[in-house]
Amino acid sequence: MAPRLQLEKAAWRWVESVKPEDIRQEHIELAYRISLPACKRGTCRRNCKGNPNCLVGIGEQTWLGEIDENSFHNIDDPNSERRDKNTFVGLTNLGATCYVNTFLQVWFHNLELRRSLYQHYNSRAEEHNTESDYEPESICEHLQYLFALLQNSNRKYIDPSGLVKALGLDTGQQQDAQEFSKLFLSLLEDTLSKQKNPILQNVIQQQFCGQFSYVTVCNQCGRSSALPSRFYELELNIQGHKNLTECVTEFLKDEKLDGDNRYFCESCQSKQNATRRIRLHSLPPTLNLQLMRFVFDRQTGHKKKLNTYISFPEQLDMAPFFEVTKDQKCVYELSAVLIHRGISAYSGHYIAHVKDARTSDWYKFNDEEIEKMEGKKLQLGTEDDIAETVKSQTRKPKCSKGYHCSRNAYMLVYKVQEEETVDPAVAPVQVPEFLQRLVDQDNHKFEEWCSEMSDMRKQSVDKGKAKHEEVKELYELLPARDGEPYEFIPLDWLKKWLDDSTATKKIDNSHFLCSHGKLHPDKVGDVKRVSQKAGQVLYERYGGGPRLDGSTLCQECVEQRCRVLRLKNQLHEDYKEVSNLVKRTISGEGYWVGKASLRSWRQLALEQLEKDEHESEPSNGQSNGNGSHAHNSQDCSPEVSEGNEEEMKTFNEDIVCSHGGLSILDAERKLVSSEVWTKLRAYFPKALEFTQDQSACPQCLTLEQEEKDNEAVSKMMALDQKNQLLNLFHEKNRPTLTKWPQDTDILYVVPLFFVDEWRKFIRRPTKSSPVSSVGNNLLVCPHGGFMFTYDSLINGDAQHIVLLWPSEWEVISKLFIVDQSISINCVKQTTPTGPTTKYTTHPDLCWECREGFLFQQQKDLREYTQATIYIRKIIEDKRMIKEAVPELNASSSEAEEEKEEQPKVAGERDPDFSQSEDGSKRLKLSDGSTPEGAASPETNNTKLCGIRRSTRHRKLRGEKALIVSANQTLKELKIQIMHAFSVAPFDQNLSIDGKDLTDDSATLGSLGVIPESIISLKADEPIADFAAMDDVYQVGMPEEGFKGTGLLGH
Repeated sequence: MAPRLQLEKAAWRWVESVKPEDIRQEHIELAYRISLPACKRGTCRRNCKGNPNCLVGIGEQTWLGEIDENSFHNIDDPNSERRDKNTFVGLTNLGATCYVNTFLQVWFHNLELRRSLYQHYNSRAEEHNTESDYEPESICEHLQYLFALLQNSNRKYIDPSGLVKALGLDTGQQQDAQEFSKLFLSLLEDTLSKQKNPILQNVIQQQFCGQFSYVTVCNQCGRSSALPSRFYELELNIQGHKNLTECVTEFLKDEKLDGDNRYFCESCQSKQNATRRIRLHSLPPTLNLQLMRFVFDRQTGHKKKLNTYISFPEQLDMAPFFEVTKDQKCVYELSAVLIHRGISAYSGHYIAHVKDARTSDWYKFNDEEIEKMEGKKLQLGTEDDIAETVKSQTRKPKCSKGYHCSRNAYMLVYKVQEEETVDPAVAPVQVPEFLQRLVDQDNHKFEEWCSEMSDMRKQSVDKGKAKHEEVKELYELLPARDGEPYEFIPLDWLKKWLDDSTATKKIDNSHFLCSHGKLHPDKVGDVKRVSQKAGQVLYERYGGGPRLDGSTLCQECVEQRCRVLRLKNQLHEDYKEVSNLVKRTISGEGYWVGKASLRSWRQLALEQLEKDEHESEPSNGQSNGNGSHAHNSQDCSPEVSEGNEEEMKTFNEDIVCSHGGLSILDAERKLVSSEVWTKLRAYFPKALEFTQDQSACPQCLTLEQEEKDNEAVSKMMALDQKNQLLNLFHEKNRPTLTKWPQDTDILYVVPLFFVDEWRKFIRRPTKSSPVSSVGNNLLVCPHGGFMFTYDSLINGDAQHIVLLWPSEWEVISKLFIVDQSISINCVKQTTPTGPTTKYTTHPDLCWECREGFLFQQQKDLREYTQATIYIRKIIEDKRMIKEAVPELNASSSEAEEEKEEQPKVAGERDPDFSQSEDGSKRLKLSDGSTPEGAASPETNNTKLCGIRRSTRHRKLRGEKALIVSANQTLKELKIQIMHAFSVAPFDQNLSIDGKDLTDDSATLGSLGVIPESIISLKADEPIADFAAMDDVYQVGMPEEGFKGTGLLGH
């Protein structure tokens, strides 16, 4: 089908030959496109909005043909949450608890630990009524219940939030997995040791505890001393090593004790050089080997991860590491590998590879997901050793048969190899009856949920099938055949009716009505013509209205559109004719037309015609309006394109004054002939008419004369005031406080604002208002006291005052209203020590308000938010350097600060005065500019009470602006600087005014950093460790570990 615009033009092509009064029914049907052929399925890629008979592409393709039942609902199959046969149960990751999940799976697969834990006496569980939910309390109860669910739950994965909450862990913060393992086993051992059952008391020690001694040998006498110790895991350094054997060898190697670290020998009774080593005595059935991947970096002050490849065997023989192996089983088999993905110590993901003790199959436990390895072999996979930075990639070494290699393994669990005879530990572990009842209760709840979800799916499917039959039935009835009755249904409603995801509402046709209560011709693209039979069925089922049938085609709207289109076609010829006529000499009667209206009349006429053409509401009586279509400026003559006046709204409005009469501005109007006015009046019948003989507005003439008289008076007043205060106007021969004049003992004070406003009036008396009052109340407090002392005025507080000679004050007192006289007096006295000079003010200083002002000023400098400071990077020779790194976190206001200050517009708020609610002005006392009449002994950066007063800052190249707050810490500022300059916090040496900033926990306000401060940045040589940079970036707060959790007894 043709595009929508082509269909619209074709629907109205007949207006060129038909006048509005000659319109018949056939023309109305052409305008409403009743006879357009309907589109067939497959011919349109999308629905033709310009064709009311096109019923293709409105969503019907979803319902026609066979439909998959799953498309009728968005509910997942509840059986996808069901545990598969002969598989293990996963654990939900609660945010950042993957490190907890990995250890829980490893401990669950320790059959002896699980069997012993099931023997823990739990009276609450044994006496629990299954009608309510079971909530464990102690750590043992939580772990016991969790293991029972992992063993016999019907769920694919279970939620460990009960245990995590009991431990007080933060689910959104990832913690040190190795530290968690130690603390949890220690807590579990302490809890079980209080049980009466001796098997439970020592189960942790029996499974995980081994013994070694620290053996020290004196080099002088050869005396040997041993300090026995227990261990639950061996912490092996991996830095500089390639395999597990090297790590264990280093752990047991000799350590020399010399120098300050010498050993006190009991035999020699003195400090001697000695050798110390670790001697293994016994190993536990479950040997935990901690590979120390997460180490503290002294250079950065943070933890980092060692992404070193370490190879380890499936079968580990510990015999070579024993001095005596009597009664010690030394051969171990690999049973679990714990993996940390990621290069940073502060982020990443933990997973576990665990060997099933009963079947010897290997499984990968990744929170909710569990994957069984093929062929009873451990397969770490490439995804477990992803190197997340190009700079840290090293080639993975080849591993021998029976060995594995990993750069992310941080803990290896080995189980002692048992003899070929049947091992009772491998026998099935049975869940006690009291725990099985709780598991059955949870399984029952799960089955009820599955049943509920299945019922909801079935209801959705049944509803969808019914809707399917309804659509297939009604869609066949929708097309309206020629000559048969029809109705119009909204296109959007039909789409929503065919969209099963939204509820079907009533049919609403009110948006498509014209001002005559019928179907508007412009809305025919938003409705579809359907058979009356289909419309009847839809209205009966869904209701709504008003119903639009063949009788609602609006003849009045069609006639109006016909008239408008014909006028638009005629406009081009009339425009050319008017352009020629206005150039001719006028003979006979003439009419006044605004020059701006004459330049824009074609555009105004087009806008009015466009409005009439698309109008859907009753006419509001306006002759012109803003059209919805822009006028093509290429069709305008030079007269139209010239001029820069504001947008015209009504024709001739530019020569109508505020009183509704003819404007007195002759230059803004033009006289045209009656022939031109007749043609213009045809397009603007409501435009105001002004004949050649009509007089200009008398009120405007009177006001114009009054304005001229006032300007003459203002000029005379300004000249008189200037002559009397000539030195004040030209700023000549001004008194200063630093060098008191010899010929007077009194100077008077007025606000700088008063003098500035007065000078504006003198320079432009016709453009500015005359000044009537001095306004000295701005300089006094509410108690009537002066706000400044002589010393404070000398040191910079006089930035908003002007000093006057007594003769000038006498003139000002006569010319202006004086609300308050303010003066500074010089009193010379003779004392025994010699002549002295004392300065006083009238009125006297108000100390209470003065101290309050100073306190508030210092408080404002210490309690700021969203203020700008500047970071200036320097090198050894103190020269600026240019940084090429983009400012990721710098101030967005830098470009604005580089703009030149624009002159203040009259009427704009004065930047030196704050406007109060009643319109009165109060003097700001925080600017640092130099006052008139008071010479400052310092530069413009004046100081008040020891506080640096900054003026407008001009940034240097390489300097960057940051937005900060007073309560922000120095460490947080260093993070911002790292983003802006790519200098790590530990490489930053910051100072302000020569004072080093070193306390990272201190706030900027307490360090004396105020708005507009300049902080110097000196950078140390960067460390080429990108993982360390990543660690610093992610550590925003001091690391607290498991402080405050149940693992530490809280």
